[in-house]
Amino acid sequence: MADTKREIERKYELPVRPAGGDGGSPPGAGRALLPDLTKVRAVSAVTAGGVTELDAVYHDTSDLRLTADSLTLRRRTGGADEGWHLKFPVGDGVRDEIQAPLSDTLPDELAALVRSRVRGTRLTPVVRLRTSRATTLLVDKAGRTLAEVALDTVHAERLLAGSGSGAGARTADWTEIEVELADDGDPALLDAVEKVLRKAGVRPASAASKLARALAETAPATTSHKAAKTPERGPVTAGDHVLAYLRGQAGAIVSYDAAVRRDLPDSVHQLRVATRRMRSAFRTYKKVLDRDASRPIGAELQWLAGELGIDRDHEVLAERLTERVGAHDTTLLLGPVHARLRIWDADGRTDARAGTLAVLDSARYLRLLDSMEALLADPPLLDGAGRKPAKALPRAIVKDYERLAGRVEHALTLAPGEERDLALHDARKAAKRARYAADAAVPALGKPAKRFSKRMKAVQSVLGDHQDSVVARDALRDLAIKAHAAGESAFTWGLLYGEEEARAADRERELPRVWRKSADPKLRAALGGP
Repeated sequence: MADTKREIERKYELPVRPAGGDGGSPPGAGRALLPDLTKVRAVSAVTAGGVTELDAVYHDTSDLRLTADSLTLRRRTGGADEGWHLKFPVGDGVRDEIQAPLSDTLPDELAALVRSRVRGTRLTPVVRLRTSRATTLLVDKAGRTLAEVALDTVHAERLLAGSGSGAGARTADWTEIEVELADDGDPALLDAVEKVLRKAGVRPASAASKLARALAETAPATTSHKAAKTPERGPVTAGDHVLAYLRGQAGAIVSYDAAVRRDLPDSVHQLRVATRRMRSAFRTYKKVLDRDASRPIGAELQWLAGELGIDRDHEVLAERLTERVGAHDTTLLLGPVHARLRIWDADGRTDARAGTLAVLDSARYLRLLDSMEALLADPPLLDGAGRKPAKALPRAIVKDYERLAGRVEHALTLAPGEERDLALHDARKAAKRARYAADAAVPALGKPAKRFSKRMKAVQSVLGDHQDSVVARDALRDLAIKAHAAGESAFTWGLLYGEEEARAADRERELPRVWRKSADPKLRAALGGP
């Protein structure tokens, strides 16, 4: 069973290499290189933690896909936490480490977490690191460990095929310092430790990880006659901006895949949003990217969003009903209301999560990821892709707005009821598309696109709350039927149903005002559209 640990640490390079031809000196001598860390506020004592010999083999694809996304996957022996470790970046100096027991092959749990990046490509050993680690513990007055300081003498060996004899150094040696915060420690301690280290001439490491440094220092040598790499230019044409946006959404889908598997908060929602944004951009910017090529991928993105929606919709509905129940005095909660709601929620979540994981493990989903990658690697651009962003992008946004306008105006002509509910739901989807279109154009159009997106989000929010009320009423009716069949009072469920009806009516009355504000002609003119 895999465990997760939040790792907060900083790495440092020593000002000089310790004496010795092998890149390091004995661990006891290395520790003497550390300055007096009792000068750090809150540190009362510094104690030796011992020396550990670590042997780690890092795995990646031959084209280093995990490394490109700042992920590290290793099998390590030695130390108290030997086993398989998979690290995900969280922030600067912060990573989540997923640990699994030592085994000869990669555990299934970790293999699933890298599947969206690896897909059908084989994982292979790329680097072996043998590290002699001398640890020092920073302790407060109460004897609690605040942080662990490790002085690591590292020998790196490149294992990746393709860097054969004469291609460059296959090994590298160095000594570095790691300062890792104890669990629930104050990150301010790391700032104080760094201040003392800097005064002693120690500087932050230039590489983000040992693996990154090992790959850099053992990389195949390049010829001196090779031309200097031309710096990448930023987006210039309409096509540049649309492709940058699409690549961002494709990257989000791949990234949130692992977050969903880890059951992180809001991860299903964010993955679903990325699929919708990408599909929406295909349709909105059809004069930039050939729809004949993007349409099949768009259809698969629609399928994926629908499958994810089962999980996400239940999550949203459960939160809504729990909030509504919690807002009432217990005198209005007749029968085992809380218990029935918990059972309904647990059953729904179990089924929804199982379905989501099955989709992410399916061959169909992996083919979709491959198709997205292939399309963006060789995009089928049309003549509109070469146009100036200030001309091409606003026209596409305004067309989406006009589409939304037609749907809103149609819905407002209908009498309250099921037909109007469906029309308002269609308008909600059009509002999302208009908003996403503006979001994609923000890097090119700036503040006008931001303001337009904000207005569309306001419309979307009103319509979204209305649709959530429609869905909630269906669920409340089912709960009332089950309660009645079990001999329980259905009063509370009927009360909540009536409140949701009133809430939907409020949103319908609010919509014309919010819509008029979004229809400001000055705002459309500011976009540069017709």
